Amino acid sequence: MQTYALMMLGGFFIMLMIGIPVAVSIATVGFVFGYLGFGDLLFNLLPARLYGIVSGYQWMAIPLFVFMGVMLEKSRLADDLLDVMGHIAGGVKGGMAVGIVLFGVLMGATTGIVGATIITLGLLTLPTLLRRGYDKSVACGVICASGTLGQIIPPSLILILLSDIMQLSVGTLFAAAVGPGMLLAGVYIVYLLVMGWLRPASMPPIPIAERDAVSRRDLWLRFFKVLVPPVMLVVAVLGSIVGGVAAPTEAASMGAVGAVLITVLSGRFSWATLKAVALDTSKITAIMMFILMLAQVFALSFRGLQGEELIAHVFDALPGGVNTAVWFMMMIIFVLGFFIEWIEISYIAVPLFLPILINMGVDPVWLAMLITMNLQSSFLTPPFGWALFYLKGVAPPGVNIKDIYRGVVPFIGLQLCALVLLFLYPQIALWLPKAIGW
Repeated sequence: MQTYALMMLGGFFIMLMIGIPVAVSIATVGFVFGYLGFGDLLFNLLPARLYGIVSGYQWMAIPLFVFMGVMLEKSRLADDLLDVMGHIAGGVKGGMAVGIVLFGVLMGATTGIVGATIITLGLLTLPTLLRRGYDKSVACGVICASGTLGQIIPPSLILILLSDIMQLSVGTLFAAAVGPGMLLAGVYIVYLLVMGWLRPASMPPIPIAERDAVSRRDLWLRFFKVLVPPVMLVVAVLGSIVGGVAAPTEAASMGAVGAVLITVLSGRFSWATLKAVALDTSKITAIMMFILMLAQVFALSFRGLQGEELIAHVFDALPGGVNTAVWFMMMIIFVLGFFIEWIEISYIAVPLFLPILINMGVDPVWLAMLITMNLQSSFLTPPFGWALFYLKGVAPPGVNIKDIYRGVVPFIGLQLCALVLLFLYPQIALWLPKAIGW
């Protein structure tokens, strides 16, 4: 049986390497080796398993959060916010880059959609950064890294999926993610300020004449005008979840309605916009649920073929106890991030290792935060980092893929530094859930 489990893993990676889509790969190896191991029994068990998964109430939050993010992206609120933040922070060496990180934090807490955030940043800021003398690699790196902050800052889709996989409260994970999300953004900002001081030519400030063209009063009035709506939305959505006022699905519905109201108040709502948002929401949700369902075929077959026992033997053979086991899992997730997306990693790698680590006494909330922080790197690591392709698709002709690859390398290193800090100081993630009694 365990030989079939090993062949399953090998077959899955071979199919990935020859370019077969992930969803097809996991379903194919699951069906083939499940049939070899169990015959028709697998097909008898599968319908009940799939129904139990897709009928879960918690999945209703996904299309609602996606709708909220896509609607805000269509409202073009990001355009005004970026312009204002660029002027406020532009007097500092590296100030515009810091403004982009802060924008990534705010958009991560409202939209959480990496592709939309990076495309928005790429279209609006990359030409401006290059025109103002920013090094191409620095500009590309900060845009890609800032655009992925929404994957750890709640409401993050990763956290919703992990809450189901790890059987944890969504509210607990949202509360736990606040500290690591702010930590990662802070690490980015410190790095940019230091690099602006060490290499000022690569990140020059906005010329004083351009800053003086806009009065301070008008600038701050515009700032509060574009800042208040998304902040109120974040407070309404996350505050209601963390405060125990509403369940994640109910809070997501409030966020969806709030996003529509913001779009209406900004004068950018139309029925064509609503139709486009509904279509994009349906596509994104369908892709996620399709992969979720096919991952059940793989998981059911692998468990039945005693794959979990095989993984347990591997962990038993590792020296160093719990810490080594945690870092072994982190290494596997990091390497997988070079080749497959975070959704597939979540539903393939995490269930394989999770039972062993929980039996070792690892705090599941802390482990979920380590996994989430690690999964962020999958958007930046070549050759298949989606953030790289999103930016290349909207980059000016003078920016090539080599510039983007070179630009993200320091930020991958910063993500690993933040991961180490989170490993050494678990309270970064655990203090807020404990403070509110979760």
